[in-house]
Amino acid sequence: MSAPRPAPRSGADPLAAPSAAEGGARPPAPSAAPVFETFGCRLNAYETEAMKKLAAEAGLHDAVVVNTCAVTAEAVRQARQRIRKLRRENPGARIVVTGCAAQTEPQTFASMPEVDLVLGNAEKMAPAAWSRLSAPDFAPPEEKILVEDIMSVTETAGHLIDGFGTRARAYVQIQNGCDHRCTFCIIPYGRGNSRSAPAGQVVEQIRRLVDQGYNEVVLTGVDMTGWGADLPGRPLLGELVQRILRLVPDLPRLRISSIDSVEADPALIEAAASEPRFMPHLHLSLQAGDDMILKRMKRRHLREDAIRFCQTLRRARPDIVFGADLIAGFPTETEAMFENSLRLVDECGLTWLHVFPFSPRKGTPAARMPQLPRAVVKERAARLRAKGEAARDAWLAAQVGRAHRALVESPRIGRGESFAEILFPEDRPVGAVVEARIVGVRDGRLLAA
Repeated sequence: MSAPRPAPRSGADPLAAPSAAEGGARPPAPSAAPVFETFGCRLNAYETEAMKKLAAEAGLHDAVVVNTCAVTAEAVRQARQRIRKLRRENPGARIVVTGCAAQTEPQTFASMPEVDLVLGNAEKMAPAAWSRLSAPDFAPPEEKILVEDIMSVTETAGHLIDGFGTRARAYVQIQNGCDHRCTFCIIPYGRGNSRSAPAGQVVEQIRRLVDQGYNEVVLTGVDMTGWGADLPGRPLLGELVQRILRLVPDLPRLRISSIDSVEADPALIEAAASEPRFMPHLHLSLQAGDDMILKRMKRRHLREDAIRFCQTLRRARPDIVFGADLIAGFPTETEAMFENSLRLVDECGLTWLHVFPFSPRKGTPAARMPQLPRAVVKERAARLRAKGEAARDAWLAAQVGRAHRALVESPRIGRGESFAEILFPEDRPVGAVVEARIVGVRDGRLLAA
């Protein structure tokens, strides 16, 4: 499973009343629309949109819903800090905490006086839970917790939404949960085991999105290459990708979120190598570049597997660009082991790095391993980030003079096929795919003429 970014993203409903006047908090207006706050990965943001819809259908008012992330201890700390601030800004509103951190450590949030209810990851997708919350006589349970065993969930929640995202790009959740148990990762205990959306349902949703005018669709999930293992016939992710491209010929651009390279099936590699509508950018869940650390992480690949995968795809499609998740300072990591991760950036030709200083999560095997001093962990994360920034800057510089096709995300900003941000000198129509001739680089972005 890829480690999502722990930084919070605000998901406040634009129809909600202002949460605070400048210079001080004020209570929400009577029957204020609920406010939503989202931490963590794109899947969490996706599910926040589903909760907004469920809350609106149930008629929920005067509530603040915080969708948390559990990937690091820092993500949990940030959520608690934000909840305290939200209570000051919304003294009369009911505060509901949900998401992965609420699922894995509900008591942490239930013990906060600011919190009225802790809702599990399965419960947050249940219409009945939102109807119960909206009832005039609603009273939270004595322990303030409505969290069931996520491992008992065996079906994909029916909350696929047409058009989640921006005006430019839509996201389709095809999978949830994870069957793997990497030693550092708490996410399976927040998301449960892998569940897949049927291929026909995915294709039909993408058709609707294209009919609505979307030029790019991103497939999302917790363990993308785990898609299909629980479906009849055990189809593979590459088969789904090729089916989408074949049955939705009017879809201009298709992306997939983070994958485990070792689990990429031949059909997926074929699509990435030969299908121009499949964007030439793959984000890989690599985590480390040293074989011993990979084994202690209980990953399913070795460093040579990652290098071979990147070399194979680059030979087949020279314009492909790779991103990767990498963890610095895993327990028992020596300087030599860490340097193997540094070298992996060059050996795989990585361009976009998500670097995470190791964070021990209670309940995971890695938390019981011999830990490195925090100063060492932070120093290695800084070095790895610097290595990634240098690789990114070198790749960006090589794009000057070349033409890119960009999806316009806002009037002056687009996203190239390689996932690079492109700045335009004048407004472009949002949602359109336009040609951009690159004339320079500024602050990690490409400049178009």
